[in-house]
Order: sequence, then structure tokens, then C-alpha cells
Amino acid sequence: MKMRDLVQRQHVLVAAADGDVATGVADKSPTASRWRALATTTFATVFFMMLAGCNSNPATAPQAKPEPKPPELLTGRAAFYKTFIAARNYAADVKPFRIESTPSNESNGQDGKSTIWRASYASPAQRGVKPFFWSGSNAPDAPSRGVSPGNEDVYNPSNASTQVFDPAFLKIDSDQAFTEAQKHGGDKELEKDPTTPVIYICDWNHNTNQLVWHVIYGTSRETAKLTVVIDASSGGFIRVEK
Repeated sequence: MKMRDLVQRQHVLVAAADGDVATGVADKSPTASRWRALATTTFATVFFMMLAGCNSNPATAPQAKPEPKPPELLTGRAAFYKTFIAARNYAADVKPFRIESTPSNESNGQDGKSTIWRASYASPAQRGVKPFFWSGSNAPDAPSRGVSPGNEDVYNPSNASTQVFDPAFLKIDSDQAFTEAQKHGGDKELEKDPTTPVIYICDWNHNTNQLVWHVIYGTSRETAKLTVVIDASSGGFIRVEK
């Protein structure tokens, strides 16, 4: 039944109950009074139901918060090529001089991967050096996800720590370097302490003219339990650093 029909019917009931009043003949019997009261109450109920229906808004369900992304890990070579694109926008003549991982509680580095990599570049034209970060970390103090630039500094070509290299020499990835380092003492270090983090630094050895991976068992190069040097072009073992 439609609402307007129900209202019209209630109106008829009220009119019928008060018909004698309208014609000047008031029926004062108890039955007529109860009938008029019932009809009036029913009409009022329907009227307020109509008002409530017009004014009510459907309840809006609260939106669920999006789930945070899990940390993303990459190998050094994969992260390097992501930063290389951004570095070329900084200066067309840039060349890398160091790639390094950052230890964190999200990754121990024992698979050759990290949630944070830093690749440093030099530009003779800009006379500057500039790092670029790749991050897949959720840590509050980590760089924002994706690639982001660091602060620029002055470039000194004669500085041994900023010897640039051609990316074509980087054929061996950090996970391959780790596998080789395990054969030369790394496995024994992890047997003694399976929680030991492994970090990676790739740079140019100007004495031997080689691009090398330093596979570092520890939180820093200075405090490392063991550092194994791997050729970043061939994957061959070079030496254990003391």
C-alpha cells in the first residue's frame, strides 16, 4: 500500500468519525469518542513516520584503513639502475663511484638484498657529487619509498674515495657476491652467530683497476667480523680484508 493511500484512508476515518459534528449532529457516545481518538492517533503516527522517512539519512559505514605495504628488498645492482635514471636527470655526465647498502631491522643482508641502498655519483660538469637513495623501507627514519636525492657536495677528481667507474663493469650483483663470500669464511661467521648482519659496498679499486664488492659481516666496515672482496665484473674471489 502506498503512503498517500494510507494517509488518505486515515483522513477518511477521521472524517467519518467526526461526520456528525460536521453536519451539526455531534455523537457524544463512548464508542464514537474512542473511534475519533483512535483515528486521530493513527493519523498522527503515520504523519510523523513520513517526516522521519524524509529526514533520515542512510548510515555511512566507516572506511577501513589501507594495510601498510610490507618492506621491499632489492639487490644492489637492481637498486643502482633505479637510481641511475634519476642521477642522469641531475647531470647528463654523471658516473657512479660507490654503491652501498644500509643495515636495518627489516633485512639482515644475508640474501644479498637490502631495504635501503645509496648510490653516489660525480659530475665533472656540475663539479659536484650527489647521492641518490632507493628505499623500500617502512622505518620512520628511512628515506621515502622509491628513489630520492641526497645533498650535493663538491667533487674532487683526485680524491681516491670518489673514483668513478663505468656501470658496464658492474656485472655481478650483491647476491652473487654474497654466495662467493660464503665460500671464503662467511659461512663460518654465520654459523657462529646467525644474527650477524651483512652489508655491501661496491667501489673502484684504483690500485688494481677493478670494480669490487666488499661483503662485510657486521654493522660497519670498521667493526666488521669479516670482509670478503669479490670482483664485481667476474664474480671471482680476490681476498679477505683485514
